[in-house]
Amino acid sequence: MNFPLLDTLKHDDYFMQQALRQAIQAYEKEEVPVGAVIVHDHKIIARAHNQVELLKDATAHAEILAITQAASFIGDWRLNDCDLYVTKEPCPMCAGASVNARVRRVIFGCGDPSGGGAGGLLNILQIPTLNHQCEISSGLREEECRQLLKHFFHEKRTVDKNPLLS
Repeated sequence: MNFPLLDTLKHDDYFMQQALRQAIQAYEKEEVPVGAVIVHDHKIIARAHNQVELLKDATAHAEILAITQAASFIGDWRLNDCDLYVTKEPCPMCAGASVNARVRRVIFGCGDPSGGGAGGLLNILQIPTLNHQCEISSGLREEECRQLLKHFFHEKRTVDKNPLLS
């Protein structure tokens, strides 16, 4: 007997693990540790992590970079059959880009109640008057995603307070 929901959960977990790998790469480069992958037909077609500091570009969020890669791979800006896995709830900019790119589904690890664009502060992904709405799944590998962010910001605050460590 086939259990498609179990298969989906197993795949979702694997793809979020890959997004976490990207987030760890960002962490190692002293970027805010957010990672993203985009999946089409059960295959990863884009991988990215935050590169705001490296590129000196406020728009170089993991989701934006992954959407650009995926569009290039597909050969179209419409990503209707693609799913975005990201370790942290997308900000309003990234949520808007996901809607504009017609991403089918956005799956994220930990929420962002103070600034999230996928239900935390706002829900840009499902505004009924927009020409597209994304399905949302949240809380996948939530604790791992949250701990990575907490550790990063704890380290940053510790270094910023102690000039001998910077």
